[in-house]
Amino acid sequence: MMVSTDFREIIRELLPDEQEQISAKLIEWSDGGDIDLILTTGGTGLSPRDVTPEATKKVIDLEVPGMAEAMRMESLKVTPFAMIGRSVVGVRKGVLIVNLPGSPKGVRENLEVVLPVIPHAVEVLRGGQRHPVGGDE
Repeated sequence: MMVSTDFREIIRELLPDEQEQISAKLIEWSDGGDIDLILTTGGTGLSPRDVTPEATKKVIDLEVPGMAEAMRMESLKVTPFAMIGRSVVGVRKGVLIVNLPGSPKGVRENLEVVLPVIPHAVEVLRGGQRHPVGGDE
């Protein structure tokens, strides 16, 4: 499968582990109209400060559980701790939001799983492409 790597970082911001601030930023970026994809890193574990999944669920219009499940399934091949990861993937106002783990290694491993489908997902959300039939593209 050909994967477009035509991604461009528009903005990056470091936020505290505060659910309301994370939700507000996701709303601001999703509703602004300039962004197709938001990647969050960190805050997906079990500690009381890990609130990114809750912040994400609070603002998305629909969840994309298959992407989060795929990340966990592949991560389980590397570490049993993937079972306690709580990443969420969802859509708000046509923007794909992907929660990634906090470690750089975890980010790389999880992105490798979802990167092949992100360009297609974004294109579908833009209304420009239908889903492939029978796996053909």
